[in-house]
Amino acid sequence: MYYRVTLQDKVRVPPHRLGEDLEIVILDELQKQLEGSIDKEIGIFIAVTTIDEVGEGEIVPGDGAVYYDVAFEALVLRLALQEVVEGEVVETTGFGAFISLGPIDAMLHVSQISDDFITYDEKNNTLNCQESGRSIQVGDAIRCRVVTLSLNEREPRESKIGLTMRQAGLGTEKWLEEEREQEKREQ
Repeated sequence: MYYRVTLQDKVRVPPHRLGEDLEIVILDELQKQLEGSIDKEIGIFIAVTTIDEVGEGEIVPGDGAVYYDVAFEALVLRLALQEVVEGEVVETTGFGAFISLGPIDAMLHVSQISDDFITYDEKNNTLNCQESGRSIQVGDAIRCRVVTLSLNEREPRESKIGLTMRQAGLGTEKWLEEEREQEKREQ
């Protein structure tokens, strides 16, 4: 889930930027430092949005920069086990599909798609359910549940997020629409 959080940190303003507007420089430095990074307690940083407060600066001997205590707001994605998320299929392979959750991709293994036997059509880049005739392809909007979560703060690209669609209310938009239509017909 996405959150807007207020945080505090110490920000280094390099000497060559000391003549510029302080809030703009601090915002730039925080964006460079945080956006795209992961903190296991806070989440995945999407954007640093505003600077709320700038404290007094400190000069550290031997470093020409000034360090400021800063309060700021940021937008973060904080995933949790068993959370239902929505994303888009960005790649299909013989072993599953990669789902974009916005700032990070997750893996939907073939064993977690359906109870059906799944085949991969390499020519059309689709994963096909043999019994139901349903398929998954690049561009499909999808609703899944997070079943494994291993975030790597040092190397965000090495993070591993596992998803499942093998529960009621989960699947591609098309599958969910088909299920709603079926329920209407049965009533």
